Amino acid sequence: MPFHVEGLVAIIVFYLAILLVGIWAAWKTKNIGSSGDRSEAIIVGGRDIGLLVGGFTMTATWVGGGYINGTAEVVYVPGYGLAWAQAPIGYSLSLILGGLFFAKPMRSKGYVTMLDPFQQMYGKRMGGLLFIPALMGEMFWAAAIFSALGATISVIIDININISVIVSALIATMYTVVGGLYSVAYTDVVQLFCIFLGLWISVPFAMLHPAVEDIGRTAVKKVHQEPWLGNIKSLDVYTWIDNFLLLMLGGIPWQAYFQRVLSSSSAMYAQVLSFLAAFGCLVMALPAILIGAIGASTNWNQTEYGPTEPWRRQEADMILPIVLQYLCPVYISFFGLGAVSAAVMSSADSSILSASSMFARNIYQLSFRQNASDKEIVWVMRITVFVFGASATAMALLAKSVYGLWYLSSDLVYIIIFPQLLCVLFIKGTNTYGAITGYLFGLFLRITGGEPYLYLQPLIMYPGCYIDESGIYVQRFPFKTLAMLTSFLTNIAVSYLAKYLFESGTLPPKLDFLDAVVAKYSKEHMDKTTLVKNDNIILNELAPVNPRHSLTLNSTFTNKDAFSDIDSSPEAPNAKDN
Repeated sequence: MPFHVEGLVAIIVFYLAILLVGIWAAWKTKNIGSSGDRSEAIIVGGRDIGLLVGGFTMTATWVGGGYINGTAEVVYVPGYGLAWAQAPIGYSLSLILGGLFFAKPMRSKGYVTMLDPFQQMYGKRMGGLLFIPALMGEMFWAAAIFSALGATISVIIDININISVIVSALIATMYTVVGGLYSVAYTDVVQLFCIFLGLWISVPFAMLHPAVEDIGRTAVKKVHQEPWLGNIKSLDVYTWIDNFLLLMLGGIPWQAYFQRVLSSSSAMYAQVLSFLAAFGCLVMALPAILIGAIGASTNWNQTEYGPTEPWRRQEADMILPIVLQYLCPVYISFFGLGAVSAAVMSSADSSILSASSMFARNIYQLSFRQNASDKEIVWVMRITVFVFGASATAMALLAKSVYGLWYLSSDLVYIIIFPQLLCVLFIKGTNTYGAITGYLFGLFLRITGGEPYLYLQPLIMYPGCYIDESGIYVQRFPFKTLAMLTSFLTNIAVSYLAKYLFESGTLPPKLDFLDAVVAKYSKEHMDKTTLVKNDNIILNELAPVNPRHSLTLNSTFTNKDAFSDIDSSPEAPNAKDN
């Protein structure tokens, strides 16, 4: 394949435009947060992101390279088709559920990151544990889409994959370091516009190519391959349900989502943004679905691609750039490539910023350096943006199973973080004992269920388990949802059991080694008290109350049961009920 100078110029123009927008956004908002809360301005944009920019940035966070390429791929692959394209509906419902049930309580309590309520309720130890799957999800997701971008660019303009990945990562990291959420949000507006325009311009040209059959006919009738509408076999129903629930419910507990929710100017705006993004995800999936259908309707013998179909060459995951390359005019394919590149960066920058935000606030500041200045937190965030960006780039270049690692980590977000989030927001009385036990049970059931992408054999053979062509056992049973429900119910059961054992006197207070029930012996809760009184941390970040000297610990924290003894103790003689 010849080197395309025009394609390289088009990519440079797209990248420079996005970089300039990111730098402009950082310059425009450089004075926001300058009075001492610059770190919060970087993480949640000063909580003044409007509906237009907020709707674009939340949509662009989901509509990334994996979303666009993956949707086209699954529609194209014989035996799957549109019936298995679960991401558009799954993520849209995820955003709707997030808006209905999660956005309002998170935004109204003034949290700064997704991990804040966990550290408030369960303490810094549990916050650190939950940071692990959250970080894995963000990092492996960024690495996977960087890897996809390198392969996409190499198909169309035939340049070295490593160079394209490194340059893309550098640009995304650069404007994220400079402007934080503001730069990410404003570049998302440009990127989403590029995705929409670039793909919709490409679709008519590809559809009118002489080698392409009528997609209405190939949807229901076998022409060059199986109909692209696809079907769900009876043996695969439970697998389909398991994957769909993972997308719908597991798509909620991501820092990238809650970063947009918490940046909204009000709780109502946070809900509206979620609904707008749900609609945006559906609309943005349409051209990807059509491109997948076009690929399934093409007689590749009549194209320069050759007589062998992409899926036979193990190139089904590249169907979108292949359609752009071989079924569209050169100038149109380059425009479409710019759209895909924009899609990748719109997700990668969000993941990198999300990971650095959680580390700087929940690990560095709240766990180790509670007296750290705002300037120190800002520099920690900037350094970790570079570190996490470099790590994601290295994984994209070196790892053999980046997508497999991302599948596993996204499963952990669904199985571990989602039930924990349900408990911390909606179930009264859960504590650290239940949270840790639920965490371990969910992790154990997921790991022992195996992972074909990583060639990880299962230790537990659920009903319907079978051996695939590569000799790996594959589960048909919805064991991921089983693991999630087990984690959720274990958290509740162990929390109430621990509460009963300590409060009834069955177990002595000295055995409360996690300081989760008998608060008067709790050093951990005293750490939380210090946090709230710290001048460097705004009170409403951790609790929905006003700063008053008469405030009691009982009214400050959501987990009131754990503090009932402290409020009546001699150490708080001036406390009174609100």
